[in-house]
Amino acid sequence: MTEVIDGVLSELAALGTEQTKKSYQSQGVVEPFYGVPTGAMKPLAKKHKKDHELALALYDTGNYDAMYLAGMIADPKRMTEPEIEHWMEGAYCNPLSDYVVSVTLAETDFAQAVADRWIEDDRELYQSAGWSCYTWLLGVKPNDAFDTVKLHGLLERVEANVHSAPKRARYAMNGFLTALGISYPPLHEEALRVAHAVGAVDAGIGETGRKAPLASASIQKAADAGRLGFKRRNVRC
Repeated sequence: MTEVIDGVLSELAALGTEQTKKSYQSQGVVEPFYGVPTGAMKPLAKKHKKDHELALALYDTGNYDAMYLAGMIADPKRMTEPEIEHWMEGAYCNPLSDYVVSVTLAETDFAQAVADRWIEDDRELYQSAGWSCYTWLLGVKPNDAFDTVKLHGLLERVEANVHSAPKRARYAMNGFLTALGISYPPLHEEALRVAHAVGAVDAGIGETGRKAPLASASIQKAADAGRLGFKRRNVRC
């Protein structure tokens, strides 16, 4: 396994660019990492698709690019709760928490239970990952996979707390609100009402000054385009 890991790291190193490194640094990524564009990882991901043992080993290297690739090749159906919790413990920045760990979690059978715990956590990235997981889930799972009462409770929580939550959690809560309004028709009207009520969410993050898209506009745009109830085939591309 060590030889395979070294080989993958060498391949990643060859794909890194200084421009991408600077972009990742602005998002909180720290050394070690090579700055590999996500698209450039796809051939490697295809080569090692669903090699779960390799995914776990790559994540444990602490190299950001290897950790990201791990999320692309992991087999969520083999992922255990202790493993996903271990990944979350190592997710030191938002791209890892929301686009590696959260995405992987969303394809497991225990996604909602873990996401519920993380939403209740005091740590910013845990909250962000929990809300993000629901965003991914709403975009792919059938409506009957959710408890409408529970989702309504989360929606009320967004309305009451989104402006006072940690910034990264705010961004994820805004994403949840948008996904609920678009992909879960039973709560479309209520989600749109809340979106109008909360208005713009100030979620500027780090050097990028990242702002949350206006949820009410995104939901209305989807409604006007006849895309309410839209579902993707898979969480991961």
